[in-house]
Amino acid sequence: MMDPFLSMINRCPVLNTPTDWKETHEAHIFTSDVPGLKKEDVKVELVDDGRVLQLSGERPHDDDKDGEKWHRVERCRGKFLRRFRLPENVKTDGGEAIKASVEDGVLKVVVPKAEAKKVERRVIEI
Repeated sequence: MMDPFLSMINRCPVLNTPTDWKETHEAHIFTSDVPGLKKEDVKVELVDDGRVLQLSGERPHDDDKDGEKWHRVERCRGKFLRRFRLPENVKTDGGEAIKASVEDGVLKVVVPKAEAKKVERRVIEI
């Protein structure tokens, strides 16, 4: 038998927060669906010594007033948390280099890439 709570998480885009991660020549770009949330409702953080990008937030529950009763509750409420281990080729600068925005229910986080290290060529005498 399926757990109704797990079923709810799979159907609820706020709790599950589907996220795309794309790598370009310049950056790693994370795009998450956060329907109905404003930028004040979402947090973007670097954790674990700046190696993990953490996206979190909450869609609060509506306050119940005396005499009100719900007949149906289908919209998702609650907290979400997603973590992504960043690769070695990112430039975090303590978070200063990372750009984040929320527009039309979509969170976009751009983590720039660090400049590729130039491999020095060294001739070894024989």
